[in-house]
Amino acid sequence: MASDRRPNFVLPSGSCDTHVHIWGPFDRYPVAKGAPYTPPERTRDDLVALHARLGVQRAVIVQTTVYKSDNRAMLDGIAASNGAWRGVALVDESFGDREYQALHDGGVRGVRFGFLPHLGGVPDIAFLRRTADRIAAMGWHLVLHVDFNSILAFEEMLRSLRLTVVVDHMGRVPVPEGTDHPAFRILLDLLRDPNWWVKVSGAERISAAGPPFRDAVPFARKLIEAAPDRTLWGTDWPHPNVRWEPDEAELVDLLPEFADAAALQRVLVDNPARLYGFP
Repeated sequence: MASDRRPNFVLPSGSCDTHVHIWGPFDRYPVAKGAPYTPPERTRDDLVALHARLGVQRAVIVQTTVYKSDNRAMLDGIAASNGAWRGVALVDESFGDREYQALHDGGVRGVRFGFLPHLGGVPDIAFLRRTADRIAAMGWHLVLHVDFNSILAFEEMLRSLRLTVVVDHMGRVPVPEGTDHPAFRILLDLLRDPNWWVKVSGAERISAAGPPFRDAVPFARKLIEAAPDRTLWGTDWPHPNVRWEPDEAELVDLLPEFADAAALQRVLVDNPARLYGFP
């Protein structure tokens, strides 16, 4: 949604949007062959303009399946950010020491695996485990894009992970399922272990009521209460494959309903600085 509205809530200095994507320019960074969807062109310049409107100073670019393991658009965006951006990559079996070192030098600090059917479905679990072992040694973390079905189906595997793990979009338990849904209870239980983190992003993904997505607030509150020092926030701009495309200012204005000012300082500034190595 094109908007020029600024949020009513003023973000604390050093706030980080830990979940954004960039696509294009397509003449330089073409979409991968066989990509599960074709996105609109949304470049680093568009992201810079968005964050100027919102009052965001830092960002984490999350690689999407649109580019598969071609991380160039993300890496070039990070390189132009003067240290304000980090990245989460997609990798494949071809990646060796040289490729991982290039990602690390380029500002990448995590690898993402998705479990959603419309984005390719369940990954190769053996490859996920090998990747987890490899990146743990580098001090990186694993980012998991799961939903309530995959949390239930892979609970045993999830509980076996020992490196730092970040769960995207509150675990994508739909609001009508409620915070007592077994998958959400598993997520809260995982957060008792110090290696588990979660993003209170994706309110527009789990909402049943639509904008301004207030029905998602109880989920975010419970997650922040469970792990105030291991919760992150992000806009998920440019919002691929959503039912409602939000005005990001609305997402910022939800934040005071998620937690008090002290907790939000941790979620928005302190936690991402610790995880991603921002000063």
